[in-house]
Amino acid sequence: MSEPPIDALPIVLIHGLWMTPRSWDRWAERYRAKGHEVIVPAYPGFEIEVEALREKPEVIAEATVPATLEHLVDVVEGLKAPPIIMGHSFGGTFTQLLVNRGLGAAAVTIDTAPTEGVRVNPPSQIKSLFPVLSNPANRHRAVGFTKEQFHYAFANTCSREESDAAYDRLHIPAPGSWVWSYGLIANWKPGHQETWVDYDLDDRAPLLFISGGKDHLMPPAVIRSNAKKYRNSEALTEIYEFPDRSHFTGVEPGWEEVADYALEWATSHAGARQA
Repeated sequence: MSEPPIDALPIVLIHGLWMTPRSWDRWAERYRAKGHEVIVPAYPGFEIEVEALREKPEVIAEATVPATLEHLVDVVEGLKAPPIIMGHSFGGTFTQLLVNRGLGAAAVTIDTAPTEGVRVNPPSQIKSLFPVLSNPANRHRAVGFTKEQFHYAFANTCSREESDAAYDRLHIPAPGSWVWSYGLIANWKPGHQETWVDYDLDDRAPLLFISGGKDHLMPPAVIRSNAKKYRNSEALTEIYEFPDRSHFTGVEPGWEEVADYALEWATSHAGARQA
């Protein structure tokens, strides 16, 4: 079977923590209108609606990174052509892990959580994650933000009214074990963790890092440090910053500019991967 044209490659959108596939609704609609098949996989067990998932915190608390990654591998490998992979926040971590396995025609991370070895932790990031890291018992729980905490960590460039409306529609708790195991503390553990990638890998998809200049949860310094890890790879790695956008850049007003830039970059560089 012949490969589809670059401007019709399938697209896989991977959500991050405190979110579900619902956070990608507008991006998926926009990309489908451009002729792309768009797949928005949920983490295993997260397939139910936001409102139902909030009532089942045990499903969230028991989620694991390895099982989620294998599920995403199955999704990507099950497509008829290598897709464009895009991930937000921890979805960006999964995007990097998938690329590390040789998957995808091109990849874009948006406000990505870092993979192993990124040891830059600005104060706003520590403050954003403090509600989870302040209590060791949260390692075994599903931990959500309050509306005030969500506004600071995710939607600080939005009005409180806009942030609260987004919280009501989109927010779910996150697996506390993920924040503890792969967040600030993980990078100081000996040995490789489950978010390790081979930064020097040459045979991989082109990779774009998008950051928000006013992101509190994953500030630009974190994104730059993560991207810099790939400096010895011959594969294409680029970074682009939207200076006035928060961690909620894919949803807050003006999201269309980010979505279009991500798609244009991916389609313009996917040909090299296909070749």
